[in-house]
Amino acid sequence: MLKQILSKLPRKLSKTADSREHGGNHATYFSVSGGSRSSDLGTGKSGNLSVSPFPAPNSMADVGWKGANLKPSGNHLFSSYEALPAFKDVPASEKQNLFIKKLNLCSVVFDFTDPTKNLKEKEIKRQTLLELVEYVTSANGKFLDAVLQEIVKMVSANLFRSLTPQPRENKVADGLDLEEEEPSMDPAWPHLQIVYEFLLRFVASPETDAKLAKRYVDQSFIINLLDLFDSEDPREREYLKTILHRIYGKFMVHRPFIRKALNNIFFRFIFETEKHNGIAELLEILGSIINGFALPLKEEHKVFLVRVLIPLHKPKCLAMYHQQLSYCITQFVEKDGKLADTVIRGLLKYWPITNSSKEVMFLNELEEVLEATQPPEFQRCMVPLFRRIAHCLNSLHFQVAERALFLWNNDHIENLIIQNRKVILPIIFPALEKNARNHWNQAVHSLTLNVRKIFYDLDPELYNECLLKFQEDESKEDEIEVRRETIWKRLEELAEKKASGSEAVLVSHKANANGSSG
Repeated sequence: MLKQILSKLPRKLSKTADSREHGGNHATYFSVSGGSRSSDLGTGKSGNLSVSPFPAPNSMADVGWKGANLKPSGNHLFSSYEALPAFKDVPASEKQNLFIKKLNLCSVVFDFTDPTKNLKEKEIKRQTLLELVEYVTSANGKFLDAVLQEIVKMVSANLFRSLTPQPRENKVADGLDLEEEEPSMDPAWPHLQIVYEFLLRFVASPETDAKLAKRYVDQSFIINLLDLFDSEDPREREYLKTILHRIYGKFMVHRPFIRKALNNIFFRFIFETEKHNGIAELLEILGSIINGFALPLKEEHKVFLVRVLIPLHKPKCLAMYHQQLSYCITQFVEKDGKLADTVIRGLLKYWPITNSSKEVMFLNELEEVLEATQPPEFQRCMVPLFRRIAHCLNSLHFQVAERALFLWNNDHIENLIIQNRKVILPIIFPALEKNARNHWNQAVHSLTLNVRKIFYDLDPELYNECLLKFQEDESKEDEIEVRRETIWKRLEELAEKKASGSEAVLVSHKANANGSSG
């Protein structure tokens, strides 16, 4: 059946051969639909190919195909893509050579846009990839240079490609919850998953010597890996998260570079695009990295907190990664309590004004930070902090007001407030009193009465002072309102008198002064 299909295709074939910096055999790409799999690979230190539509292998023996008498037919580079012998069927001395041949065989990238094409070849590759995973898992000798080079070539050929994002109609920019949408799944996942599993087993293998492998798992390789975090397929991002974390742990020489590359991704996201699919996964990796920071914290890490993590509260799509971001922030405060003031002031800087759901997230994070805050740091920022909390208490959105009142349910935070009540109560008392009088939500009203009772039972004298001050301020506001109405009435009377004439209406300087004071 396959031969009949091949015979109908045109015989002309275009060939190109691209060289890798690391030398060796070429990965072979083909597409049964007439074009190569979408790829964007540049020649670099990692040995990535600059993909041409149909690169040909150096020799069939190197690639390891049985169809050595290759006869191109139409857009195909092969007349036979057949499985190689199993590892158990060859002597131990030949296993490494067979491993390299299988790697080259799996460097052929198929086009999955048409699921009906090349089913036999795709299944052969899938089975071969599974054999490679098993071989790497059970390896009992260090991987040599030649093998490391071929491993990186095969992984690069399969994984490093351009990502084609689906149109989203600016839903990210509007801050909607994209988790409710169906994620975009890569049709090539049946092969990609096994390649990712192979890479994960390879990096985690005790037979992978980091000192040798760093020549191939280099900065270019890591950059290409990081680019894949923007994939819309959550399964791919999950694998990438685990693999990058293992690379960070194993290749210590690459740690500063990985942190710098992550910084650049975050900077671009915060200040330019506000669109990236993998921010949550990258922050999850960072949470584990931050957890392992030695004390005292390096200045570099503190700068990262101020310039990257705190500004990450700015994008509208915060909900997509807030849980992971909050964990990273809390880790810093737990590591160094003196950073609490910096973090709280940073939250106040980016505090949302019109986005109520985002405001609730900020209050959730604020509670976690305050729980790790010690009294000296709390005292440095309590005045601007409770001015903001007072605004939240008076919010017409009941979830915001309710969440702010829940802060008093935390014993540690309540103790901090009680210790500094002489400063805090005068700031929030007007908000509590207004809620108690006329907030529309019954739950907020009840919680407000409970908080007010805490202060009254604790320090009735201070409570009465604040109440008296509030009543005096109310009286002053009433006087100002009456004065304002009087001024406007005078202006209306003057306007009526002059309405029939052409003269301009003059208002005395005294009236202006009174008006401005109102």
